[in-house]
Amino acid sequence: MQRPAGIISLPKIPELKKRLLFTLGMLTIYRIGIFIPIPGVDLQALREFFAMAEGTLLGLFNLFSGGAMENASVFALGVMPYITASIIMEVLSSVFPKLQELKKQGELGRQKINQYSRYLAVFLSFFQGSFWALSLEQTFSATGRLAEGGLTFRISAGLTITIGTMSLMWIGEQITKKGIGNGISLIIFTGIISRLPGTIGNIITLLRLGEVEPMNLVMGLILMIFIVAFIVYMEASYRKIPIQYATRVMGRKLVGGVPSYLPIKLNISGVIPPIFASAILMFPLTIATFVNNPVTQKIASFLNPLSPIYNVIYFVLIIFFAFFYTGIIFNPYDIAENLQKAGAFIPGIRPGQQTSEYLDKVITRLTLVGGIYLGFVCVLPTFFMGAMNLPFSFGGTSLLIAIGVAMDTIRQIEALLYMSSYEGLVGKEPIIRGRTAY
Repeated sequence: MQRPAGIISLPKIPELKKRLLFTLGMLTIYRIGIFIPIPGVDLQALREFFAMAEGTLLGLFNLFSGGAMENASVFALGVMPYITASIIMEVLSSVFPKLQELKKQGELGRQKINQYSRYLAVFLSFFQGSFWALSLEQTFSATGRLAEGGLTFRISAGLTITIGTMSLMWIGEQITKKGIGNGISLIIFTGIISRLPGTIGNIITLLRLGEVEPMNLVMGLILMIFIVAFIVYMEASYRKIPIQYATRVMGRKLVGGVPSYLPIKLNISGVIPPIFASAILMFPLTIATFVNNPVTQKIASFLNPLSPIYNVIYFVLIIFFAFFYTGIIFNPYDIAENLQKAGAFIPGIRPGQQTSEYLDKVITRLTLVGGIYLGFVCVLPTFFMGAMNLPFSFGGTSLLIAIGVAMDTIRQIEALLYMSSYEGLVGKEPIIRGRTAY
């Protein structure tokens, strides 16, 4: 068999070259839109405000949006409303029977649920955009640094941000369909990585001024390399459960009996648990940013991200949401039922109820290990960077998202390269069509 082409051969493969250029073009449009502001906002005052909001929920959203919020951009909310809507629909799908039936209908049902997610994302975008405009108005009205205000400003800002979010959703879908990788994930990835040059420049400036110790910087780089390698190893880890198909007689031949395996990812829940835990803990800090009174300030000091209490609560919440979200997206009973319908079984385990109980036990153990892994990855980088006085804005959640998206994109490129290696067997027509896999 012909060996697959290497990454260096990408420009020589027309289909891959076309997909790469299309993806880069769409991401460039997204980055240009970051700097298109909403009318009536003092950008300098807003950037000063976000500099003080570092470490709050607003700072987290600003990081995921690639700095769009501090620029009062039309893409200020990024794709977060769509992600929130998708998570809500995923939760509702495990509660309401009608949505459960849609999930079982395959591709048609999934498209219907995605349509509901888009409708919900429109509502969330307008609500969050209007609330954000109201927050700006209340924050800057006393200083006179907001050019406009009132109901007209809130509605126009909400509509503008909603249109921006819907445009990003369309860009993401076009990347998924005509480019390489998952479009929504790549938009978030681009927003996170775009902050890297500014962070490096800030560290170099502080190093020249003597505010950062060179030895601390070296230790921080070694720590980051170790954490990145650890994340790559854990995200690529699977538990392979052996399965075997029952032997059947078709005519004069025996069909089946071929051993296989069921791969279950170690980190089933992905980056959802850290995002949920961060949102819950950052919410009081965000309220304290807008409301200045002794109670909120005391809560803000109590939930300092560098304090041991904060990190312990954060760690426990991550494990809790790992079990919570895994229970929503992974149903052992459905898997056992599908295996039984396909004539497959786990050696040594009876089909049906015993298979479901066995899978539940395996998933519980994997979720515990995955939750502990997520907790350590999210807690340790921030703690060590703070202890070494390094202004590195990439926490564990950002690293998880960036590395996970990069790994998935590389896998898809490799899969397309493998497919292109069969061109000699099927002719010169394009092999790669349609929607790329998630």
